[in-house]
Amino acid sequence: MKRRPFPWHLVVFLAPAVIIYTLFMTYPLLGSLALSLQNKPAAGPETFVGLHNYHTLFTAPEWSKPFWNAFWNNVKFFVIHMLVQNPVGLLLAALLVTRIRGAWLYRTIIFTPTILSVVIIGFAWKLILNPAWGISQGILDAVGLGNLNQPWLGLESTALSTLSLISVWQNIGIPMMLFLAALIRIPDELIEAARVDGAGAWTIFWRIQFPLILPTVGIVAVLTFVGNFNAFDLIYATQGALAGPNFASDILGTFFFRTFFGYQLQPGDPYMGATVAGVMLLIILSGVLVYLFAWQRRLQDIQF
Repeated sequence: MKRRPFPWHLVVFLAPAVIIYTLFMTYPLLGSLALSLQNKPAAGPETFVGLHNYHTLFTAPEWSKPFWNAFWNNVKFFVIHMLVQNPVGLLLAALLVTRIRGAWLYRTIIFTPTILSVVIIGFAWKLILNPAWGISQGILDAVGLGNLNQPWLGLESTALSTLSLISVWQNIGIPMMLFLAALIRIPDELIEAARVDGAGAWTIFWRIQFPLILPTVGIVAVLTFVGNFNAFDLIYATQGALAGPNFASDILGTFFFRTFFGYQLQPGDPYMGATVAGVMLLIILSGVLVYLFAWQRRLQDIQF
């Protein structure tokens, strides 16, 4: 039996990507994890402390209180995206797949905020929502809701929700396009057969289209989870490193930034900052593993 030659062409094509990924992703990740296991006293060399930094993060009041505040804010940030961004993105995709007139224009308009600079978006929305000279007052007055005008970004009770909805507005084009691509792949014969049998648009969507795009729904959910627990830029662009007011919009990304680089006159702590980054990695990895495990179970159920 003739021995197959080693596929050197695969090595040649994959080597650049593997090298770049290793240098700029894998090596810094491992370096950050190693840094989280070390510490340096005020006077003395850097020493290995094991999980002591993680114990400090979860138990010391000066660290645990801001960490859990950022964590639960991050959970709320993620939940709002899951309950608003993804269902609305699915609805928009379901409407655009019906080949309505000017669908390409609607897709472009909805997707455009995704490619805009976060700094521009944050600055623009701060101007829009400013209670003194923003246009939100005029819009609310025009629809008879002027009494609802308030400093949405300046109140502890509304800052995080407002920023979450701004993020939804910015990023809703991504799940919409993913759902739209999945819906377009469904054969037209299935839809036509359902219509011939008397099924309405609602029945066709929930009985035929939605079950067929469930893998895409899962992927969008995972991307939303990973993106939200890595979020930083919008909060920083609108509220700054302190994520005000009174840390009401603080999430893990901004908490990590303040911990690692410091803020105002507070010096940064790279060891505790790496510890926060390690916890963020564990959270994201846990969410992805849960999805992979659930998807594997679903494949096994389908096979049997």
